[in-house]
Parts: sequence; C-alpha cells; structure tokens
Amino acid sequence: MSPRTRMLLEGPIVPTLLRLGWPNTLVMLAQASVGLIETWWVAHLGTDALAGMALVFPGYMMMQMLSAGAVGGGIASAIARALGGGRREDADALVLHALIINGLLGLVFSALFLVWGGALYALLGGEGGSLQAAIAYSHVVFAGAIVTWIGNALASVLRGTGNMLLPAVAVIVGVALLVPLSPLLIFGWGPIPALGVAGGGWAVLVGGTVTMAILAWAVLSGRSIARLRPARLRAALFGDILRVGAVASVSTLQTTLVIVLTTGIVGRAGGPDAVAGYGTGARLEYLLIPLVFGLGAPLVALVGTNIGAGQRERALRIALTGSALSFAVCEVIGILAAIWPATWLTLFGTEPALIESGSAYLRLVGPAYGFFGMGLALYFASQGAGRLLWPLLAGMLRLAVAALGGLLALHLTGSVGWVFGAVALAMLIYGAMLWWMVAAGVWYRGTATH
Repeated sequence: MSPRTRMLLEGPIVPTLLRLGWPNTLVMLAQASVGLIETWWVAHLGTDALAGMALVFPGYMMMQMLSAGAVGGGIASAIARALGGGRREDADALVLHALIINGLLGLVFSALFLVWGGALYALLGGEGGSLQAAIAYSHVVFAGAIVTWIGNALASVLRGTGNMLLPAVAVIVGVALLVPLSPLLIFGWGPIPALGVAGGGWAVLVGGTVTMAILAWAVLSGRSIARLRPARLRAALFGDILRVGAVASVSTLQTTLVIVLTTGIVGRAGGPDAVAGYGTGARLEYLLIPLVFGLGAPLVALVGTNIGAGQRERALRIALTGSALSFAVCEVIGILAAIWPATWLTLFGTEPALIESGSAYLRLVGPAYGFFGMGLALYFASQGAGRLLWPLLAGMLRLAVAALGGLLALHLTGSVGWVFGAVALAMLIYGAMLWWMVAAGVWYRGTATH
C-alpha cells in the first residue's frame, strides 16, 4: 500500500481534509476565475456582449461540472475504491476506460451545442446583439469541448489517488496564460485582429489545451499511482465509473437547470438587462461549486478509499466533517454578498437594471449559500460511497421548488424578487434534507456490515 493511500485510511480527518483540500481549492478557484476574467473583459464590449455570455455560461459550467464533478467524480471514486481494496491492476485499467468515456462525451457535447446552441439561447431570452454574442462565444468554446473532457478525466485520475497538487499546478498554468491572452484576442493588438467576444472563447480554449497537455504528461510519465497501460476493455470497469458518474450527471443537470430555468423566467419578466444582472449575480453561486469541489474531491478519495477498505464509520465521519466545513465557508460568502451586493456586481457593470436585478438575487439567495455548500459536499461524499440516490432525490426537490415555485411566484406577484425567494428556499431544503439522510445512515441500508 502506498503512503498516500495509507494517509487516506489512517490520517486525522480535519488535517487530512485541509491538506488535500487547499491545492484543490486553489485549482478550482483558478478555474472559476476563467469565467470571471472573461466576464470582466467582455463587459467592456457592452451589455449585449455581457448578456450573451450570461446565456452561454450555464451550459459551459454544466460541461465543467459534468466532466470534472460528475463523470470525473465517478472516475476518482472508482480508482479510490480500487486502490483502497488493493486492486492495483484494476486501478491502472480504469485510466484507459476513463479516457474513452470522457473522449466520447466531449464529442457528443460539441455536436449538441454547435447544432442547437443558438436555439437554446433564443429560448432563454437572447435576441438581437445578445443572441449574436452568445452564438459567437458558444461556437468557439464548445468546438473544443473534448479538450475540457479529456483534461478533467486526467485530473480525476490523479485526484482518485489522492494527488491534488499536480492538477492544481496544471490549471493554474492554464489560467496564467489566459490572463494576457484574453484581452489580446478580444481587443486585438498590432497584427493580431480584434475578435470580440469570440476572442474570449479562443483564449479559454488555448488555456485549456495547455492544462490538458500538462496533465497528460503527469499521467503518462508515471507520476500517478494509477497509470495508463494497455488493457482489455471490460464492461465491469466502464460500469464502475458510470454507475457513479451517470447518476451524478443527473444531479449536475439538476443544478444547471435551476440556473437555466431561472434565467429564462428572469429574461421573460425583465429582458436582457435583468438577465445580465441575474447572470452576474449567479456567477457567485457558480463560484461556490468549484470552491466546494476543493473539499469535494478529497471527500471522494477519502470516503471511497475508506469504504473500499471496510471502514464505514470513519467514512461517515469524514463526510459530515467535510459538509460542516463547506457550510461555514459558503455561508460566510453568502452573508457578505447579501450585505454588500454592489461590491460584486459593479466589477462587471454599472447599469441600473443590472445592479437592481443582481442585488435582489444576492440579498435573498446569499444567506442560503451555506446550505447549498453543505449539500454539494455531501453529494461529493456520496460519490465516494457510490451511493447517489439521495443526492439525486434532494436535487429533484430543489429543482421543483426553485423552478415551479419561481413560476408560481411570478404568476401571483409579477415580481422577480419572489422568484429569487423560491431559489433560496430550494437551497435550504436541498442541504438540510441531504445532511439529515446521510447522517441517518442511508448509505449503508440494505448492505452487509463489515
């Protein structure tokens, strides 16, 4: 057994979580900053460009969450359980299976958004200049979707072994390249033409390619406990990844649908300016996802490895401890955003409608961020356990309360503010329900004890 695997099985919980979590939090914040950097520069192109990016952003974040958090979590969970159970050959074979799964999904994602992306953005309220900007940006970032999917497969392999530092380094290098490249391609300089909002998409694609190349080098050069080797393809290993990844993908779609449907409701009620405001405010909510993923990826590895080794009580303690840490961090962020919403919003624009819509969202939804973070942490822990039924049910309830409740509130009051109230209530129910069920031991019901 490698020293890293032994640390996952025997190390003190909080210090081990923090030790594994800090590089992962750093990498996910760096990855999330890609969207913030892009938004800041694109905001200089006007409200239409900003609204166009707000229309594309849910789909782009959905791709990131699916490839890194959902299917990526399935990859990390399968490798962690294999290593925890002493199945080193299976762990190696899972690397090849992971790359095949994510490669195919990347191609499917490109086809879907290149063909139907424009129609989707129109349904969400895009029109005129905002719709044109959305299509221009979308065609670039989704044409290179396979780069994101393969890169996140490689990162998940490393995280499943407990190695959080190498993925962090790879993503930070890609983001560092994005910082000068984004304004260069958006506004042009010297012989380089100004590409407008599409230039931001090209900058994201170049940065992602560099990140993928570094991660490929790390796995292929033997710096991973689980290594890419020639292996016979086995349905059982595909199933080991997809059993977790497919169900987790449904949970990810639920999270994205909340944002997409709320965007549509706000767009119909207030037009492109209100969409820009809500989209800018909701970026802070999306920022919580990679922030929680900083603890979530270690939770997948820790819970999966301990369950693979039969240490169920320790796995449950790890999950509840991680969810408490996540609640505290996200609640602080939410309360600060609710008190000073303009501090965040004015980073991206000063139009009155943008500030009004975004402030209404942050004041109502910000105080519920802690419950959202707690639920997300338990979702990642459930990936490690290979038990995703309850996160799926909690996510369905959240979607129903946010979407149907939001529509009902708009119909009865005509106020977008009540729509945001439904979103906040949905977050609270999601986190509280999932904590209660995991603490009650739903992971282990109907299974033999060790």
